[in-house]
Order: sequence, then structure tokens, then C-alpha cells
Amino acid sequence: MKVINSVFEKSSKSIDQCPESKLPEYALVGRSNVGKSSLINSLLNNKKIAKTSSTPGKTILINHFKINESFYLVDLPGYGYATLSKRIKEEIKKTHRSYFKLRKQLLYTFLLIDIRHDLQKVDIEFMEFLNDNLCPFVIVFTKSDKLKPGKIESQINNLRKQLSAYWDELPKSYVTSSKDKSGMDNIFNFIEDSMREYQI
Repeated sequence: MKVINSVFEKSSKSIDQCPESKLPEYALVGRSNVGKSSLINSLLNNKKIAKTSSTPGKTILINHFKINESFYLVDLPGYGYATLSKRIKEEIKKTHRSYFKLRKQLLYTFLLIDIRHDLQKVDIEFMEFLNDNLCPFVIVFTKSDKLKPGKIESQINNLRKQLSAYWDELPKSYVTSSKDKSGMDNIFNFIEDSMREYQI
């Protein structure tokens, strides 16, 4: 898939403010500082389309990016932020509950995991939350450029072993780097294939 046109459409505080379009949506979510905005910028080959920040919790809204007039990438608030206030944490949880339970346009979720770190309890809990709400998800391992090439495969095997403690059939996963753009074609190929199935 080639990105011919991409545009930031809007930010929404709740799903009733989200675009009314029937286009399929692919949500991106992950822990603090996992690289969601950087991944979006890399996918769309636009360094400024999604705002990046070193401050955890920058994204507290639902951000819609329309791609090729055919689908949306949706940047959702992250989870597991220790430094945010209790009120904002509750708002984020409410946003997650409403979006994943009620947003009928959602086709798949890309759950981002920093490849350098072991799975955290909040990651497993969010996967279980998606599963309980019948929301299929794909794991995207980010920041692979931060590891030496020989370390990547061993770390992936380590993470898959951790996942196998919770899942009989492991979720599909991709290894990416926003810096060198590795793995971006795999994500677009997945989107293209899933959209084809969606339209049948």
C-alpha cells in the first residue's frame, strides 16, 4: 500500500464527537512513551502530522487521521501513566471503555510494546480487556533500532515466551522502528489484507 493522501481530521473528547464516517478504523494504543506518535509519523512519512512529546500522557484525546480516503488510523490515549492525576487516569479509562466497547468502525487495534522491555502487568491487562470486548489486536514491537541486530531476535523470542503464558495462540506481531522505517510495509500489508476481507 502506498500512502497517497493523509490528513489529520480531528481530535475528540468522546466517541460521540468522532467522525461519523463508516470507514474502517485501526486504533493505536500502548504504554507511556512507547512511540505511538512517532510510529504514525513514520507510517505516513510526515514528521509533523502527529505531535510527539517526551512528556508521558500527551495524548488524552481520540485523534483521527484519514488515509487515502479509505480508512482511519486512530491515536488513542495511552495506559499505565504513573505521573498523571487520578482524574485524568479515570478520563482515559472512560475513553478506552467507550471506544473499544461501542465504536463499530474499529476493525483492528495495534497494541504497541517497546521491544527493549519485558511485558508489564498493564500490557497483559489491556490485552485481556481487548479480548473481553471482542476487539482483535496485533502487537507492534517498537524501537527495534535501539537494540543491536543480534539482540532483536532473542528479545522477540523472550517476549513471545512471556505472551505464551497467557495465550494459547499468540497474537500476530510485527517488529518496527520509526527511525529506520523497518516494519512499516508489514503493517500496511496487514491493513490492506484486512480491509480486503472487511469489504467482502
